[in-house]
Amino acid sequence: MNDRIAPGAPGIEPRWTSSAKDGIGTAYHTSSRVWFTLSHGIINEIYYPHVDSPNTRDLQLLITDGETFFHEEKRDLTHRIERPEPHALLYRLTNTAPDERYRIVKEVISEPHSNVVLMNVKVEVLDSSLADKLKIYVLLAPHLNDTGEHNSAECLHLGGKRLLHAHRDFAHLVLGCDTDFTRTSVGFVGVSDGWRDLADNFQMDWEYQRAEDGNIAVMGEIDLSKGLQFNVGVGMGYTCKNAATQLVQAFVYPFEVQRKRYIEQWKRTIYDNPMPLKDPETANLVRLSQCILMAHEDKMFAGATVASMSIPWGETKDDSDSGGYHLVWARDMVQTTTALLACGEKESPLRALTWLSCVQGEDGGMPQNSKIDGTAYWKGVQLDEIAAPVILAWRLQQVDALEKFDPTIMVRRAVRYLILHGPVTAQERWEENEGYSPSTLAAVISAIICAADFADLREDPEIAQFLRDYSDWAAASLETWTVTDRGELVPGKPRHYVRITPASPQPGCISPDPNTAIIQVANGGGQHPARNVVDGGFLQLVRMGIRAADDPIITDTVEVIDAVLKRDLPQGPCWRRYNHDGYGQHLDGRAFDGTGEGRCWPLLSGERGHYELAAGRDPSLYIKAIEGFANAGGMLTEQVWDTDDLPEREMFFGEPSGSAMPLCWAHAEYISLVRSRSEGAVFDRIESVYQRYAVNKTQNRVEIWTLAHQPAEILAGKPLRVIVDTAAVIHWSTDKWKTRHDLEAHENSLGLYAADLPIEQLPSGGVVVFTIHWIEEDRWEEHDFTVQIQ
Repeated sequence: MNDRIAPGAPGIEPRWTSSAKDGIGTAYHTSSRVWFTLSHGIINEIYYPHVDSPNTRDLQLLITDGETFFHEEKRDLTHRIERPEPHALLYRLTNTAPDERYRIVKEVISEPHSNVVLMNVKVEVLDSSLADKLKIYVLLAPHLNDTGEHNSAECLHLGGKRLLHAHRDFAHLVLGCDTDFTRTSVGFVGVSDGWRDLADNFQMDWEYQRAEDGNIAVMGEIDLSKGLQFNVGVGMGYTCKNAATQLVQAFVYPFEVQRKRYIEQWKRTIYDNPMPLKDPETANLVRLSQCILMAHEDKMFAGATVASMSIPWGETKDDSDSGGYHLVWARDMVQTTTALLACGEKESPLRALTWLSCVQGEDGGMPQNSKIDGTAYWKGVQLDEIAAPVILAWRLQQVDALEKFDPTIMVRRAVRYLILHGPVTAQERWEENEGYSPSTLAAVISAIICAADFADLREDPEIAQFLRDYSDWAAASLETWTVTDRGELVPGKPRHYVRITPASPQPGCISPDPNTAIIQVANGGGQHPARNVVDGGFLQLVRMGIRAADDPIITDTVEVIDAVLKRDLPQGPCWRRYNHDGYGQHLDGRAFDGTGEGRCWPLLSGERGHYELAAGRDPSLYIKAIEGFANAGGMLTEQVWDTDDLPEREMFFGEPSGSAMPLCWAHAEYISLVRSRSEGAVFDRIESVYQRYAVNKTQNRVEIWTLAHQPAEILAGKPLRVIVDTAAVIHWSTDKWKTRHDLEAHENSLGLYAADLPIEQLPSGGVVVFTIHWIEEDRWEEHDFTVQIQ
């Protein structure tokens, strides 16, 4: 049978694996370009050669006595996970048979200087009658190059060992055991794979040599004649020989030696943390969170940090959603790097900034998300992600960590984009709706003030004032754009911020009305009055420093979201994203499938903790809540189950649901909150923003008009600044063209052209009408623009 080709091609349709990770790991050194995740007592994905490129679905042991039972490690055994070394991403997995007749103890690391994942296995036979009968098999499901389709595999002999080789395109995987396999086989999942072979009669009857072009699995029987302790390894490479050689070389050194090197690498990366961490539980989770954030950075595209090494509800997803969360979002990455700054780490945030500067478009735009090489994945536009790199540059400048990097071009491009395309965003931070978003506007206003601070450093007062004028206008308009006074969610609280006021980012006349606008909630959430849909995004206005914590509209909105979104969980208070949210598990526990019910997000407890601190209160309750949300491996999830237990679905009140885990944003939020508490002030508040708006309550001195945002009305008493992106003359009148004026727009160093129409004396009810002559094209706009004075 050794030359046989496995039958059943291409196998069943491939699926990914659970996103409920108990642990992740990688060697810190850049010469080891493999990452692994752990869940249900086994290894799930192995990423290579980048942190956004999974190559396996799972790797687990199958156990049988050959006569009476067959156990699959992830489904049939009970699992316990421990962290034997607090300064490293090292985990000990203990899996015990349901009848407690045997136990398997494993530790998993990446070989510190090669592309090999190593798993040390100790089998403890607790029932002496099993001593000579137990058989152990290792089963691996390749999903090479980010797909379970079109994989091929073969059995081979190299270096005196039986090995299993899988390949697709440039990716090659070799599986082996240091004590060797006694038998090997490859097959198609659901038809001729090793699991199906053993499940039939507890015996390995098949030894297929090759399986080509399909959804495959490979299996080897461990040689237990050499003892009940052995090492399983997976080598990755661009050729079979490359992967196999690295694997065989990794087996040369004792696991204890590799383990020590792995730990030492991580210990060297954890700098002296500036936070006084007296509580052991807090100190432990902060250290682990720092390691988790650093592990999500790629090792070839330095600075690129993915949001999570997981695919939400991955066990239900096919290759059409293989991107999952192992993509780069500028917003999430800046959250991550800000938290690392809170830990005293400066080099990786600087790498992140330089990576962002290289991904930024010449027009200042940023991808909604991207692969780690900067290739756009989804195609949306989110203004807060365009603003985020500017804020990161400002933070690095504040701690003198820019080194020789000059952010000038990047900053100018970004704010130019924000001014020409804002303040309406095509997507807010939840990536679902267009309009005026309080959280997005908080980022935009803050970034533009940060850019003005950079202009001060360059001694460019004209640009500094121009930027502050725009930011002052946006800050002064927040309530008009995003506050309803007809809210119906909480009696006696009609005036509050809305989640988003719907509006199109396309050029046109704008007249936002949070009172009457209708929002279409994504993921099956339905249509609702925008005034009755709320989220916690407005808290970013306080966190960044744009509004004071005791602002009456802020405090009223806090009461509204508490009444609508807050859930009291065993660990502490937690909040849902917004009412009518459909992104989450169904009420019966089924996975999100395009519809569902949004659950509580632990990171929102962190955001609330920052608000409480800004309001002068102790945020410890929220820190402890987040610590309680961490699972046994210390992973923080995107969402937790916030209703009655469903044991059959593994859904328990306050425990992780099937969403992304670990979520870097959640770990970053936790670190930043701990640092904020240690200093008694919000760590990532932007002081120049805070002084300008929350303290001094600076008002705008001009109104703004751009082609992207054409207000139908403005308040009386201020000039109207028209901003365009090319040379132009504004042809205008305040008496229906009885008299006419021309005003040339002047260029500034941002490449923007601005003209201030002197209409501050125009009374309420007056109208200014204008059109534009484009100088370079010698072309007139084909219609007039009208603005009424309120």
